[in-house]
Amino acid sequence: MERTAIRRRLTWQVGTVTDVRRETETARTIALEVPDWPGHVAGQHLDVRLTADDGYRASRSYSIASAWSKSQPSTIELTVEQVPDGEVSPYLVDVLKVGDPLEIRGPVGGWFVWKPEQDGPVQLIGGGSGVVPLRAMLRAHAEAGSTTPVRLLYSVRRPESVIYVSDLKDLAASDDVDVHLVYTRDAPAGEPRVGRIDADVISKYALKPEDGGTTYVCGPTPFVETVANLLVAAGHDPARVRTERFGPTGGPR
Repeated sequence: MERTAIRRRLTWQVGTVTDVRRETETARTIALEVPDWPGHVAGQHLDVRLTADDGYRASRSYSIASAWSKSQPSTIELTVEQVPDGEVSPYLVDVLKVGDPLEIRGPVGGWFVWKPEQDGPVQLIGGGSGVVPLRAMLRAHAEAGSTTPVRLLYSVRRPESVIYVSDLKDLAASDDVDVHLVYTRDAPAGEPRVGRIDADVISKYALKPEDGGTTYVCGPTPFVETVANLLVAAGHDPARVRTERFGPTGGPR
């Protein structure tokens, strides 16, 4: 049975687009119906493969944006941010439409994941589209009715760059979930600070080392390295800081 599950994850299969919605000017969420989907854990990713008319193929990895649900076991969501001059993301963001097939393989990954039965509070720190797997964790938290305290620190350039605006507001309404946005370029009226996540932000808004939580950091490589170093410098146990990074040419997005 276990070998069969592994083969299913490593085999390319075709999903059908059931919904698309614009998140920002450059990001789009795509809902897929995948009849043979084996289920996934929040934080995992999958591979997407496109095949051109001449047979040329290009594939990229994207974080799964949704939590697995027993009520919709074959439905998954991806949120893709367009990469300038990219081979795959422009098609997914601007061309793909409801009813189209999409070739995928997964789920993949077992380290950067969160399960409702885990002990201790959870700190999520995302930069840009690095919020995607963290949103899956928040959705899994809500799906399970978990009372585990969760904090999200989300670094974005400006208000119009925020992915999942309404969803984050709904999730933050829970007594167990705290959401704080850090604007690096332009902030909305009344926001007292514009700048990157630094030691002061970590000290003020992140869990304390003595809280015994697990921290998940996702975003571009420089962002992840900076935040991870800040956490360790603040006294957090490196073994409890899990990271996922991406770049223009590969890795989960």
